[in-house]
Amino acid sequence: MTTAILPNRLEAGILLHPTSLPSGQLGTDAWRWLDQLAELGISVWQMLPLGLPLNGLSPYQCVSAFALNPALFPNPIPAAELSQTPAYRHWYQHNQDWVENFALFMELKAQFNGAEWSQWPVAFRQRQPEPLAAFTAAHTEALTAHIHQQFYCWHYWQQLRAYAKQRGIRLLGDMPIFVAYDSADVWAHPELFLLDSEGQPTVVTGVPPDYFSATGQRWGNPHYNWSLMQATQFAWWRERLRYHFDCFDLVRIDHFRGLEAAWTIPATSPTAIEGYWTQVPGDELLACLQAACGDLPLVAEDLGIITTEVTALRKKYHLPGMSVLQFAFDHFLDNPHKPWNVVENTVYYTGTHDNDTLVGWFQSLSPEQQAWSLDLLKQNSFLSTEQNTGKITDLMLATVFQSSAGLVMLPWQDVLGLGSEARMNVPGTIEGNWHWRFDWHQVQADTLARLKAQLQHYQRYHTTTVANQ
Repeated sequence: MTTAILPNRLEAGILLHPTSLPSGQLGTDAWRWLDQLAELGISVWQMLPLGLPLNGLSPYQCVSAFALNPALFPNPIPAAELSQTPAYRHWYQHNQDWVENFALFMELKAQFNGAEWSQWPVAFRQRQPEPLAAFTAAHTEALTAHIHQQFYCWHYWQQLRAYAKQRGIRLLGDMPIFVAYDSADVWAHPELFLLDSEGQPTVVTGVPPDYFSATGQRWGNPHYNWSLMQATQFAWWRERLRYHFDCFDLVRIDHFRGLEAAWTIPATSPTAIEGYWTQVPGDELLACLQAACGDLPLVAEDLGIITTEVTALRKKYHLPGMSVLQFAFDHFLDNPHKPWNVVENTVYYTGTHDNDTLVGWFQSLSPEQQAWSLDLLKQNSFLSTEQNTGKITDLMLATVFQSSAGLVMLPWQDVLGLGSEARMNVPGTIEGNWHWRFDWHQVQADTLARLKAQLQHYQRYHTTTVANQ
């Protein structure tokens, strides 16, 4: 069934993180980008998490589950008069707890040369009231600057979001299910995580061994103390989702599988092999969120080996799942990524930020695999002989467009027909990720015209009349 999350119509969106804009920031490029999407008839802009990366550039390991990354914004030093407005006072009232903890965390981290919070002096590690109060009094100006900066980022984002709404574009954000250990959230609320008396994780997150990895993946994030989460009616989660819903029209929850059961690895284990499944009260969490928010504007990232219980949980709350066309090319007819198995309440991707580009992926196949893939696409394509050029990008885009999926999502690299040099991330690696940016000169008029024509042909083109224009 469909809900307000995926309207009863066919849509198309583009996946592009703000760091991939030519400037790498949400300045004039972002407004031009929204104009470009509106002209194409695109109705959804998806991005990766907007948080402040802990180390390096990965937006999936951030210092806060709430804070926005000031580096994404064109003027990170806010105008002083903004803090005198009613909007600031309203924002501060509703975000005081997390933003004050974030400011303290950032300033203490600077004070101790970037050391992990577990390495700070015990008084600050354990948040002893008197030393913390003295530090706050001695660093009032710096702490206030952090808070004002976060309001500026939020305020700027709201202006951009309002412009997107005018252009008929919904913003789809991304929320990692787990948070980084060295984060303001774990430091400020250690009781909400499974830590020992020294503040160290007793168990950590990951996924079990599978076909792709004999040792599994050891992510290392701390697990939640779900019993205490339940006892507080999931207050931390409700606040986290409230802030995300305040910034986005839709939110993709990464590793949705972890809301049914999570792979639990002893902290002393160097790999994920020794892990085990632990049941998670995701049903109770989603029910609590639904009671607070109504229909949940969430997209469930349900890739990988998914159990019937996980699927049942997603369907119970009418959340769209995900399929990825690049995963469709095997000999299993029931593969959920094959075009004929994709249902309406699905977001269908050509590839995600973790995949190679379509061109790069296709070039990595053997000649036999390439021929087989092209035959599969052609057999299931409604393209006319004139439209069917045989190009992998044209065939892949046509395949997702003509599917039953309510929303199809295209990485911008695939629209531009770029190769592996434009890949955003290679999972399991550290170097070279998250750097790609496009240039406006790469955006050719004939490419845009062809995409627009495809969207119109497959009835995924949408226009919105902009007021006062």
